[in-house]
Amino acid sequence: MENQNSAAPKLPLHLVEADARIRCEIANASAKIGHHCEPYAELAEIAAHAPREGIIIVRDPIDGESVSLVLERLLALGIWLPVVAFDIQPSPAKVVQAIKGGAIDYLSFPVQPERLAISIARISKEALAVSAARQRTVEARNRLSTLSNREMEVLEGLAGGSSNKAIARDLSISPRTVEIHRANMMTKLGVRHPAEVVRVKVDAMMGLAAQAA
Repeated sequence: MENQNSAAPKLPLHLVEADARIRCEIANASAKIGHHCEPYAELAEIAAHAPREGIIIVRDPIDGESVSLVLERLLALGIWLPVVAFDIQPSPAKVVQAIKGGAIDYLSFPVQPERLAISIARISKEALAVSAARQRTVEARNRLSTLSNREMEVLEGLAGGSSNKAIARDLSISPRTVEIHRANMMTKLGVRHPAEVVRVKVDAMMGLAAQAA
């Protein structure tokens, strides 16, 4: 047990659970393995504080929503931390669905300290990578939100490999107008090359891709 604790980085845990008894039990299990667990009764509470590091633990489902929808809600709130789901005696099908929906792990309640320690030790490196990827998604969506409708249309054409002339024909505008929208779009996104435009679009779609998987 000591080896597990010393090997795992002390990531802060953020628990979203309506039941105060369950919050208390999971917080106690976290404390036993040296991890601070910040409790929240609902997603609205965590949205008000927007943590920037650690792992979010949520009941599956939460607020009547699946894990994939919760991940999208968190991204919309600018929260990119990875999510671990839990439930009381979850079925294998439910666990698979949550993992496909983007959960990084799934715990069965009551959560044993040993099981929690093993989970955190196993996913600690993956959690950092997932968090970084989700942060890129948030930042990419924020950048895309600055574009006008016409600039988004030009971006779609550019990302699809169309030339300025082809985009102009599809949008019924002149190639020169496409060039202007393209230049404005790339300036707003802070990119110089079409490949970077595609990268921003791909990053913005990552959360939706996980939900559809």
